[in-house]
Amino acid sequence: MTEKKAIIKTGWNFDNSYARLPESLFTRLNPAPVRSPKVVILNDQLATTLGLNVQSLQSNDGAAALAGNQIPEGALPLAQAYAGHQFGHFNRLGDGRALLLGEQITPHGVRVDIQLKGSGRTPYSRGGDGRAALGPMLREYIISEAMHALGIPTTRSLAVVTTGESIIRETEQPGAILTRVAASHLRVGTFQYVSKYGTAQELRALADYTLQRHFPEVDTDENRYLILLQEVIKRQALLIAKWQLVGFIHGVMNTDNMAISGETIDYGPCAFMDAYDPATVFSSIDMQGRYAYGNQPYIAAWNLARFAETLLPLLHDNEAQAIKLAEDAIASFSELYHRNWFGGMRAKLGIFYEEQQDESLIKDLLNMMQKYRADYTNTFRALTFDKPEDTALFGTTEFAQWHELWKERLGRQQEPKASSHQSMRSSNPAIIPRNHRVEDALEAAVKQGDYSVMERLLDVLSSPYAHSPEQADYFTLPAQSTHPYRTFCGT
Repeated sequence: MTEKKAIIKTGWNFDNSYARLPESLFTRLNPAPVRSPKVVILNDQLATTLGLNVQSLQSNDGAAALAGNQIPEGALPLAQAYAGHQFGHFNRLGDGRALLLGEQITPHGVRVDIQLKGSGRTPYSRGGDGRAALGPMLREYIISEAMHALGIPTTRSLAVVTTGESIIRETEQPGAILTRVAASHLRVGTFQYVSKYGTAQELRALADYTLQRHFPEVDTDENRYLILLQEVIKRQALLIAKWQLVGFIHGVMNTDNMAISGETIDYGPCAFMDAYDPATVFSSIDMQGRYAYGNQPYIAAWNLARFAETLLPLLHDNEAQAIKLAEDAIASFSELYHRNWFGGMRAKLGIFYEEQQDESLIKDLLNMMQKYRADYTNTFRALTFDKPEDTALFGTTEFAQWHELWKERLGRQQEPKASSHQSMRSSNPAIIPRNHRVEDALEAAVKQGDYSVMERLLDVLSSPYAHSPEQADYFTLPAQSTHPYRTFCGT
């Protein structure tokens, strides 16, 4: 008697609420098949949280689904339309190399988007081939998972699949597809698209959908669209503060790269700052420093103003009154951001309550760090463990004076020193995805097919606040170079 092969259910549990929106917002389209899909990295923990079977995803059928060669049961692939200001210039855009498979409903009832990035051409490709290179997809996997471990709202990476095909960029590179998980892919640019090219009814439908999906607690006869604007502002104020507190530089803060959910999205030329400098730019295309580290809060406010403009028809029938409501809401961003950032900086220094001179204490430290090119992460780590000699500031008169003021400040608190130390441990990561470590991992994977370097990096990045001896090798800074580190909008 022939033995039957056991069928392992993957666990896909799709719903497709976005597909029930007006059809002008998307194009239904299946992924373009690839030659030889192979799963090269799979996020087992995330898969389990999503209700997916890890063993099934690692199988040939699993690789086929993650590459777009097979459409999972219940999926309804589509490319989303959006627009956006790219470096300040408005463009009509859309998912040019990505497809939303559908929305996975997890065992806990959470709805998340499952998106394939690099899945082929769409009507929004604008001449592109719709594919993605292995290196940039692995970079997004590393950075997004590191951000999650740091406690920063972010899209997640479920898997990277190689395609068995080459793509041409500046050179011939191996192709890959990333499976991205997000609260949603609703963007400021989604609203800009409907505002520019859609109808008033479509705009209202999109706003109502957004409220239902991300702000279900908003159930009021008051101005619900003003509340939508205010809630998005709150989430972005918190998100950008969290970026600044760990030295993260997004690199391409176009309006189409700002998620309504408050998650970090679209990891292109992103990187983490080593030496503290507000003017730090890594992106090769940001020639004017528009998206420099120190500019990120201002760009966020600018992007939110563009979002507010799209909502004007919903805020009030009287245009002048609608503008006033929007302006008042946007004006709150600066205070909200500063409150989040200031509170985070106090925690990084072990301070539990506010005193008048705290802000100058923080700014004086940052100014010294900039002056002496002190490493941002390692400086706060050294302060956490009371090892000022490990900083580039040690030995200077101004730091000695600052250090004494800081110690006096902590001494005025009722909380014990152990509490301050614990606050600092949980606010100052021991490690970040250092640029040279990320490059080492990508080079080993892409050029040698060796994923062990990346796997070790991901392992240590998964517990950034552990401050364990095993992480010591990852504290080290890169060798000095005459050429500044540059990142690229990898495709």
